Amino acid sequence: MTATRWRITKALDRRLWRGVELGSHDITVQRDLRTPMDDGVELLGDLYLPVDVDGRMPTIVIRGPYGRRGGIGTIARVLAYSGFPVLFQSCRGTWGSGGEFSPWVDEQRDSIATYRWVRRQPWFTGRLATTGESYMAYAEWAAAGTLQREHPEDAPEALVVEVALTDFGSVAWENGAFALNTALGWSRGMDRLRQGRAAMLGMLLPDRALKQALDVLPLGAGDTAAAGHPIEWYQQWLRHEDLADEYWTRQSHTASVADVTAPVFMTTGWYDLFLPSHLRSYRRLVEAGNPPRLTIGAWSHRSPERASASHPDTVAFLREAFLGDAWDRPAPVHAYQTGAERWHDLPEWPPPTADRVWHLGADRGMATDAAAPGITSYTYDPQHPTPAVGGPMRQRGAEPVDNAEHEQRPDVATYRSRPLSAPLDVAGEPVATVRVRSSAPSFDVFVRITDVHPDGRSMTVCDGIRRIGSAGTVATDPDPDDDGFREVAVTLWPTFHRFAVGHRLGVQVGSGAHPRFARNPGTGEPAVDAAETVVAHQEIAHGGSTGTRITLPAWSP
Repeated sequence: MTATRWRITKALDRRLWRGVELGSHDITVQRDLRTPMDDGVELLGDLYLPVDVDGRMPTIVIRGPYGRRGGIGTIARVLAYSGFPVLFQSCRGTWGSGGEFSPWVDEQRDSIATYRWVRRQPWFTGRLATTGESYMAYAEWAAAGTLQREHPEDAPEALVVEVALTDFGSVAWENGAFALNTALGWSRGMDRLRQGRAAMLGMLLPDRALKQALDVLPLGAGDTAAAGHPIEWYQQWLRHEDLADEYWTRQSHTASVADVTAPVFMTTGWYDLFLPSHLRSYRRLVEAGNPPRLTIGAWSHRSPERASASHPDTVAFLREAFLGDAWDRPAPVHAYQTGAERWHDLPEWPPPTADRVWHLGADRGMATDAAAPGITSYTYDPQHPTPAVGGPMRQRGAEPVDNAEHEQRPDVATYRSRPLSAPLDVAGEPVATVRVRSSAPSFDVFVRITDVHPDGRSMTVCDGIRRIGSAGTVATDPDPDDDGFREVAVTLWPTFHRFAVGHRLGVQVGSGAHPRFARNPGTGEPAVDAAETVVAHQEIAHGGSTGTRITLPAWSP
């Protein structure tokens, strides 16, 4: 690339990474380097080299399935501008790399082979770091712990992971409920990517086929409705509801996270669809004696503000780890508190909290002492499923939304506290315990906490779902009591929120959030084939210490 084209490229990168001070290094690029895998397949990568590279800087490896050029290529370029050599490689079966793309399956062996190959190259600087977000971060986790345990000489010497996951099964089947919008939407997009650039042009327009496919039953027909043909991995996801199945366990690298001893910097957002997985990885490292640096902002999976905020910290972290430069970060954890709209520096996440139980009453009130006894009833019809209102998703729009209109639906039970006389700070994972009886063999319990403002807005804070009576939950389903009620515990997504004075705590209880989660047909049949539906009459029991309640991790600043 000529000097003029590099200047133009850097000017465009500066506009894309608005507010980020790009490094001063000139760079060169070597396109389509071939890296042999252990089975003979060759993967393609682009190598970005600073012209005046400092030999003390680590060589960075990024591996992903979404391409290497265009806008996504800035991930590598902005690091190279700061003096880091970067190899950006396309995963097996994507963007010219050989082999067949099987999501999540090959990343451990291919990452390991790539790291070993990089260490043998003449341009390798002697030390290795990895970085990436989303699927690219999964590729990091897939190899890091196993290498550290079995071949530490090949393991990365530092990791930067953003909006990361270690186990897609727990995302696809969240407590037994199928994450339809994420799974089918991502599969449709990846199917287009592997068809080439012509098919990709359609991604710039509204996807009517996908929108219609999200309402198709059985779920096993959704990929054909969206893409015109079955998508092999999507079919496999649906056919394996039980996360204990070997299909999922061989793709899970959750257990090996604790084996990572290299320094780690992690970034995520309160509205990211991988937030629970990301924070579980953080806790495993803390408990193993290797506490990472962690930043949590008010971001979703695709918030441009996250990338802009994390890049300077990524550079500072890597320079600290490899060059010994001081990083003026005051505490290991930098977390944004919603509601208060301010950043906090904390020694770890979550900070110390005390459980505070709120009881939900049949009068639709909430209190920390007694609750009005009785029953709340509603009907859930899978043919007219309760719609999703916001919530963590792949696409934009995951930030908090107003639930006031949604809460008027007859299939949503809504509860309110009195206006708060003192602020309530919540830090961690709330747990709802719902005493519920259903007429259907299988049903979902969806719970959402909202911040009810004095003007009537009911803004999303966090939520969670739990399925009962399915192939994937039968081993953990609570037994019904003599009256048919089950005590269903629903762990909600992590949050760091302040309910201000004069605001009220709001809670919704329902039986779905379609198409974020696929509707529960109610029959208990395998999800891939279930086409018939049954109407579910739900009853929620209130009153006493064992009535429906929600436990909040209350924090005292």
